[in-house]
Amino acid sequence: MPALRNWDIFCTVVDNYGDIGVCWRLARQLAAEYGVGVRLWVDNLLSLHRICPDIAPEIESQRSHDVEVNRWREPFPSVEPADVVVEAFACNPPASFVAAMAARQPRPVWINLEYLSAENWVRGCHRLPSPHPSLPLVKHFFFPGFFSDTGGLLAEQGLAQARERFQSSPSEQVRFWNAIGLPSARDGELQASLFCYPHGGVTALLRAWAAGSAPVRCLVPEGIATDALATFFGAGQPAPGAVLRKGNLEVRIFPFLDQDQYDRLLWACDFNLVRGEDSFVRAQWAAKPMLWHIYPQAEGAHWPKLRAFLGLYCKGLPQEIEAAVTGMWLAWNQGDEAAVESAWTGFWENRLSLDAHARGWPRRLADTGNLAKNLAQFCENLLK
Repeated sequence: MPALRNWDIFCTVVDNYGDIGVCWRLARQLAAEYGVGVRLWVDNLLSLHRICPDIAPEIESQRSHDVEVNRWREPFPSVEPADVVVEAFACNPPASFVAAMAARQPRPVWINLEYLSAENWVRGCHRLPSPHPSLPLVKHFFFPGFFSDTGGLLAEQGLAQARERFQSSPSEQVRFWNAIGLPSARDGELQASLFCYPHGGVTALLRAWAAGSAPVRCLVPEGIATDALATFFGAGQPAPGAVLRKGNLEVRIFPFLDQDQYDRLLWACDFNLVRGEDSFVRAQWAAKPMLWHIYPQAEGAHWPKLRAFLGLYCKGLPQEIEAAVTGMWLAWNQGDEAAVESAWTGFWENRLSLDAHARGWPRRLADTGNLAKNLAQFCENLLK
């Protein structure tokens, strides 16, 4: 690929970690692998600090991982737009900046990086142009996706090899647990990571784990599912370092991890519950059974997205396994306590099949291509 130019990436934090998680991974990968000069504009540096601790939330402009990170504030500073401008998830760059884009020669490539969806319609909208109604600018829609005619998924070079090395090395796993201040996994104990939105299904799953025949260690980042945990264990709001026990369930609370450490948590666990977009994609690359809590949208707009992914993910599974996966995912996203508790048993009794499917899924994803590479190549072609 030819040498690339400078990029501006704009991000407004809506889902706390999903949107900034995607933008931060993209910015890091562009800088590290494609020699791109990246300025990341973020309206909430505290959320970025949680997943990249060397970011200081009080500093307006700073560098990390070869990325220039700036607070997105108003009035917006007068800066020269980069060669490529990416607005993540239709966040709309400041009007003054858009005007500067129109005045710049040559004009920047303008990208709206859309939300990830498995829905079939995104294939027809991927890379479509959208002329500005009053300025000499064209915005292109770029859709991540699960098909070869979409933008693909974010994945750094060597990701699969790093995961396989970690998962086949007990010593690497011990070093990881020590690094994050947790005891190593015990033989026969289910290791589950829990990252979800507040909803009724959490208590039901905790109850099923506590009453189950096998020991479960549930690993939860601070600030997640706090009300459900406090209610279930009859304790106060759990803080980092807390250990909660009931029946065969042990819950450990730990501080937020940076993105690289979080990847290793997903690799180390037997089962991952994830939410939003960034952790959803990383759980798929982890090659472990998973459960996705999709971001709830008004008027149920998220349900077609969830069902579209399930249709792809379950393709080729035996009918009874597909029914178990679908039943568990739908019950979890509905937050129906009775349905979650009953669905869990049927879901996890198929663990061997779920493991095999999860290991094969990343190989299918690899056919979609790499989002950062696909986006960089598309922009480079437009800049020629």
